Amino acid sequence: MDWNTVWSLIDPKLIIVVAVCWVLGIGIKKTPKVPDWSIVYIVTGVAVLLTVWMIGWGPQAIIQGVLTGAFAVYGNQLVKQARKGGDQ
Repeated sequence: MDWNTVWSLIDPKLIIVVAVCWVLGIGIKKTPKVPDWSIVYIVTGVAVLLTVWMIGWGPQAIIQGVLTGAFAVYGNQLVKQARKGGDQ
């Protein structure tokens, strides 16, 4: 499964959640004493909470929250790796 498929599974009104999670992840990364391994869990948790708040409680909200959080983390990593690859 490619990420375009995942992107198509995300409800368009939740694009703002992806953006918020992306910015949140960058902010957490710059916060001292927050281990890198915890960022994905924090971002995913916030994504689920925001999604539940926006579309209501239910299995669909949990799935959409996980997808938005995962896409935000993946997008950030994609940009970082592209920059890293360009530096070599």
